Amino acid sequence: MGSIVVTGANRGIGLELCKQLKARGADVIAVCRKSSPALDALGVRVEAGVDVADAGSIGELAKRLAGVEIDTLINNAGILRGENLDTLDFAGVMQQLEVNAIAPLRVTAALLPQLRKGGKVVITTSRMGSIADNGSGGYYGYRMSKAAVNAAGVSLARDLAPRGIALALIHPGMVATEMTGGHGIPVEESVRGYLARIDETTLENTGRFWHATTGETLPW
Repeated sequence: MGSIVVTGANRGIGLELCKQLKARGADVIAVCRKSSPALDALGVRVEAGVDVADAGSIGELAKRLAGVEIDTLINNAGILRGENLDTLDFAGVMQQLEVNAIAPLRVTAALLPQLRKGGKVVITTSRMGSIADNGSGGYYGYRMSKAAVNAAGVSLARDLAPRGIALALIHPGMVATEMTGGHGIPVEESVRGYLARIDETTLENTGRFWHATTGETLPW
């Protein structure tokens, strides 16, 4: 395996992705705002001080990685706010759109010159971004941001295909991390499925909205 860049790598799904990818023999580049003892202990390359919502910070990341041929770019960084109709916080909604939807496009565009032909781009999304599957409402910023990043991912899939780069949109499931308050399936299980979906991603199925652990195609 070649160099694999993982954003949001200091905890949760991102940290476990780095751990399992290193075990596979990949050259892992872990990108985060602030590292963690658990990430430092992995012995992977850590690029800290990177805010994916800041254009200048992403430009600096591209400079740091100059000359690195990237095999796979995993856009994993994300945030969740739990607003409902009675507790709307529009600043929080905008922040979720910036981090969850715009940042993956920003990072992909910045690192595109270094993505090799035959490489892959991956976006951690959510079933909560599915319009057809929304049966409970609420979570306005999170749902909107994930629906938006799904749209961006499909456009990226179309535009990257002529360059020989495939794209996967992956819903990791409800995973027991700090973001979910520890509710959900073990992160190790989710990431095993997540990596299996990356392995299955090709130019023939580029742009698919995958469920990590079941492998099913999710509704938009």
